[in-house]
Amino acid sequence: MNTYNDYLQEIEERKAQGLNPKPIDGAELLSEIIAQIKDVDNANREDSLKFFIYNTVPGTTPAATVKAKFLKEIILGESVVKEITPDFAFELLSHMKGGPSIEVLLDLALGNDVAIAENAAKVLKTQVFLYEADTDRLEAAYKSGNAIAAAILESYAKAEFFTKLPEVAEEIKVVTFIAGEGDISTDLLSPGNQAHSRSDRELHGKCLISPEAQDQIEALKAQHPDKSVMLIAEKGTMGVGSSRMSGVNNVALWTGKKASPYVPFINIAPIVAGTNGISPIFLTTVDVTGGIGLDLKNWVKKLDENGKAVLNESGDPVLEEVYSVATGTVLTINTKTKKLYSGDKELIDISKAFTPQKMEFIKAGGSYAIVFGKKLQTFASKTLGIDIVPVYAPSKEVSIEGQGLTAVEKIFNRNAVGTTPGKVLHAGSDVRVEVNIVGSQDTTGLMTSQELESMAATVISPIVDGAYQSGCHTASVWDNKSKANIPRLMKFMNDFGLITARDPKGVYHAMTDVIHKVLNDITVDEWAIIIGGDSHTRMSKGVAFGADSGTVALALATGEASMPIPESVKVTFKGDMKNYMDFRDVVHATQAQMLQQFGGENVFQGKIIEVHIGTLTADQAFTFTDWTAEMKAKASICISEDATLIESLEIAKSRIQIMIDKGMDNAKQVLKGLIAIADKRIAEIKSGEKPALKPDANAKYYAEVVVDLDQIAEPMIADPDVNNADVSKRYTHDTIRPLSYYGGDKKVDLGFIGSCMVHKGDMKILAQMLKNVEALNGKVEFKAPLVVAPPTYNIVDELKAEGDWEVLQKYSGFEFDDNAPKAAARTSYENMLYLERPGCNLCMGNQEKAAKGDTVMATSTRLFQGRVVEDTEGKKGESLLSSTPVVVLSTILGRTPSIEEYKTAVEGINLTKFAPSHKQLVK
Repeated sequence: MNTYNDYLQEIEERKAQGLNPKPIDGAELLSEIIAQIKDVDNANREDSLKFFIYNTVPGTTPAATVKAKFLKEIILGESVVKEITPDFAFELLSHMKGGPSIEVLLDLALGNDVAIAENAAKVLKTQVFLYEADTDRLEAAYKSGNAIAAAILESYAKAEFFTKLPEVAEEIKVVTFIAGEGDISTDLLSPGNQAHSRSDRELHGKCLISPEAQDQIEALKAQHPDKSVMLIAEKGTMGVGSSRMSGVNNVALWTGKKASPYVPFINIAPIVAGTNGISPIFLTTVDVTGGIGLDLKNWVKKLDENGKAVLNESGDPVLEEVYSVATGTVLTINTKTKKLYSGDKELIDISKAFTPQKMEFIKAGGSYAIVFGKKLQTFASKTLGIDIVPVYAPSKEVSIEGQGLTAVEKIFNRNAVGTTPGKVLHAGSDVRVEVNIVGSQDTTGLMTSQELESMAATVISPIVDGAYQSGCHTASVWDNKSKANIPRLMKFMNDFGLITARDPKGVYHAMTDVIHKVLNDITVDEWAIIIGGDSHTRMSKGVAFGADSGTVALALATGEASMPIPESVKVTFKGDMKNYMDFRDVVHATQAQMLQQFGGENVFQGKIIEVHIGTLTADQAFTFTDWTAEMKAKASICISEDATLIESLEIAKSRIQIMIDKGMDNAKQVLKGLIAIADKRIAEIKSGEKPALKPDANAKYYAEVVVDLDQIAEPMIADPDVNNADVSKRYTHDTIRPLSYYGGDKKVDLGFIGSCMVHKGDMKILAQMLKNVEALNGKVEFKAPLVVAPPTYNIVDELKAEGDWEVLQKYSGFEFDDNAPKAAARTSYENMLYLERPGCNLCMGNQEKAAKGDTVMATSTRLFQGRVVEDTEGKKGESLLSSTPVVVLSTILGRTPSIEEYKTAVEGINLTKFAPSHKQLVK
């Protein structure tokens, strides 16, 4: 046996990186450690005891199974370890959260030794992560007259696992730390290029912000040992871009508190804040850890004597500081008055951060415990035949007589569980909903698998119609990190019941399709609710929410999600789209016109964008819904004409069938079941039994935005504005500029067409443009590299069948080969076309990157600092976002084109066209 020696060698290697021993999750290593504990003369016994007690991963890991069984031996007297008494063994079991530990506790509680049974019952009464196998045993024992089982159920019915927890402190002292000015992307808290280490929490924690910032946080903690460090986005929103559980984990690791003394590097209860609050999907992740997210509003718009905002030379509102939160400021959060104080001075109302539901999350150490606790209380009450005791804060139910429903309100009402029967709910209601489709992506998937293990889940909920594990975020480079992580992830998820991009058995070809595109295809009902482990989970059918890895795990395990019904903003269109414009320009113009219409206020933030798209199929409409993450919306919903929706569902069916033909379906025939759902939905629409989802004519909206297509006269670019004198204005997606702003002479160093923002039509536009350039000039020459990454293999196959791929091959200098994938990321590019493997590629920034300091013209979604391109000392990297034709022309010219050059280049090309629907898209 040499597993332990290998572990010691790894420990020495980690020491060199300033790291502690990696937490143990393997059965073989822990079995060897236990053997050394039993051998009282073993030289490694003392260290083995420490590893067993303090360094073993809980939940359903193989190591947790071995640990639970050994603790059972100790409790039963079959093994004697002087350092681990039976009482201490029970305490250790109480910190293992579920799975094998619950099985062992039930064995002991339902056993013949009364004293042991009572002690086991005492621990079980504190546990909430029980599943059907566990509750079935309890129910059977109770029905057979077991008194211990009855006592446990009575405790569960009273929810004593929650009521006996300590109350939330009335006062929480914090010391501030400004993490940055302006919007803070989760990339700052957990960089995409460090995605490979997310499941190694201590190692990944080293990438939070910067080593200098980490030193400052440690200094603040040393100076203020009785306070919590609160990370702040000054003059911005905290956590934009994604939910990123790893970002919250990193903040908690540096500023939170240990979840358990016996579980390493899992911290909870971080406190974060922003002048403009917290991004909605990031705030959900903060709730998962029982943390606090504050909307500080410490900078406000300066108003003139008429109450209008004073604007600066750039036309932006001038901000005035209401109170200071400079690093090192000591503040007090009062959870009773729900106010923020500086000494005795009241600064601001923070009641939104301390709703009854959020107070429960804080008390329980996270939202999971509340979700599982409610289910457990319901089970126990039903088994005992008693009414549910009102323990938890009642769900807020908002019902307004005579008011119609928005699209999201209709979807939530259909999918709601546990609400008052017959009651129609409006925005603001707290709702538990059943989830139809779940997506897990590969850079957060390992964390999702850890979360599933920690909550003791072993199989996907039968409520879920379909779930998919992608391989797109690590598609570009098949390096040693990917080889170590991805096959392990795919096996776990495949065993759990998901359709997986890679087949652990090697039957079908490995797929690296972009997760959002696959989820868009497997969503076959516009009434569906989708949860996905990425902020761009924004389907053009149904309503989809980007979520952290933990919320994804919860959806997979329970088939449910909980959240308030969000308010909606209605987006409609008028006018005519010019024939030389692309739909991507409409998307960017929507954001620009919205900001203009509302005086710079982003009315989309935290809301559902209900876009009355009408005539665009799901593939094309996805360009809009995908971008709503950058609009800071909670989610979006497409309202389509009946015929358009049917066409979209037929496309989805054909692509699901391709997945089936490739052998991707599982034993439960999930993919076949999705086709059946699509067929049923198509029949309902055609018959008129249930037309396409539409809001009520008298629905109430937070705001209504009308996009004037006549105003869109030239391509629109989302610009990071890297040199803006106001740091808070840099790297936001709100700076939308017309092509002419650049004067036709801004140097472009690299172009990128790919990620989730493009569809098959974009690939065809690229092929058409290359043919046109050759016809005009006799050849195609690139003055800047052009990197192309199709979203899916299905699209590649369709392009091959239609002759477009052959065109792309003709002009390319590199074409991906799945039989020989790249083992290392590119460090430089030549002026040619690169046909890369389907996947996220440059958009993720975790594998491929542009050269430092480059100006990149891209179709992707991210313009955050350091994402696609990093800075040099002398030049900031820029990621400008535009339509496919603008990217193509920019790489051929090596600069931004003039509007005249652009119009000439796209003449006769079939761009993505859009015309507003002339039908009434309300019910």
